[in-house]
Amino acid sequence: MRIDIDSYREILDTLTRNKSRSFLTGFGVFWGVFMLVALMGGGQGLKEMLERNFEGFAQNTAMIWAQQTTKPYKGFRKGRLWEMDYKDIERLRQRVPELDAIAPVLFGGWGRTNTAYYGDQSTQPRIQGVTPEYANIVAPKMYYGRYINDMDLNEHRKVCVLGKKIYKDLFKDGSDPCGKRIRMNFNGRNEEKITLPLTLVQQTFNRGNQVDLIAVTGRPGVVMSKITPRIRETIARAHYIDPTDEQGAMVFNTEVLFQMLDNLFKGVNFLTWLVGLGTLLAGAIGVSNIMMVTVRERTTEIGIRRAIGATPKMILSQIISESIVLTLVAGMTGILMAVLILQMLELANTEDGILAAHFQIGFWTALFAAFVVSAMGVLAGLAPAARAMSIKPVDAMRDE
Repeated sequence: MRIDIDSYREILDTLTRNKSRSFLTGFGVFWGVFMLVALMGGGQGLKEMLERNFEGFAQNTAMIWAQQTTKPYKGFRKGRLWEMDYKDIERLRQRVPELDAIAPVLFGGWGRTNTAYYGDQSTQPRIQGVTPEYANIVAPKMYYGRYINDMDLNEHRKVCVLGKKIYKDLFKDGSDPCGKRIRMNFNGRNEEKITLPLTLVQQTFNRGNQVDLIAVTGRPGVVMSKITPRIRETIARAHYIDPTDEQGAMVFNTEVLFQMLDNLFKGVNFLTWLVGLGTLLAGAIGVSNIMMVTVRERTTEIGIRRAIGATPKMILSQIISESIVLTLVAGMTGILMAVLILQMLELANTEDGILAAHFQIGFWTALFAAFVVSAMGVLAGLAPAARAMSIKPVDAMRDE
């Protein structure tokens, strides 16, 4: 479809004559594109932020812990409190060979305030004791030093792994904490963690053979949901718990959690496209209406153009071009505004020069949005163009 420079001048003249009407119509397209791009970028950023909370977690992971029983079993009443022990680790290895890594975890200072000191700085961490195998389940991101190893456990070494927040609270100057000595007062709880060798926590809190939590991963190809009942039965029977008591012997499968997140964001993406395209369609209908009014007002002009030799193809080209220009200008403005807002969100979620989440859309996504706007412009101009082509010179003169 070819349009000469005079046709473009006519398009601009038409849009200028109907400035207020064109603005209101273009705003509908602008808002539709803005909503579509902003929701897509925002949904992507939100997904990344949620995924960061589970960063390092293997997707075929399960966590096992003891809770108050909800069913009676072999003469024991419901509501009984019980605890796991180290023998459960060996039971799982023998009876559930599909498991790869099995790591016990002890928590220190339940219900009290743990305090860690370095110089005149202090913070309140959550204490946990683990074995080296725990790193295969929740992969740590180490900035300095190394993770806990077998020698630390065997020799009950007083070493620890600091969480990122704890490090920032204690070492505000950003120095290397390796080889430094921190003082800990084991009381309390908080979301931030200090990880110690399990044997050190066991000795400090006099926990004996108790285990607060057992973290496991399946071998490659193993679906954790299929072996979850056998894991629960292995632990439950050893402690006289009903194997069907899902609340008493709690097994949380992270596979279910990741599946829930995937389904959640599939729904969010569908809703994003539904809202964005629906708003775009409403804007396109507005463009079609305004072009229809414009054609009706220019009946005489179109009739004269037909009388002096303008072909239906030329009239069609002009009307559709006006529609495309109107939608493209509004659409590109919407894309630029959405990109600007998303850039501000990215800057607001940057910490220490590290981006927490990407809120921006990709180049091809923006290009696709521009293509959709152009297509909407063509569709919006079809009905007015058909109306313009049907105008006969004689009818136009009579209308004048």
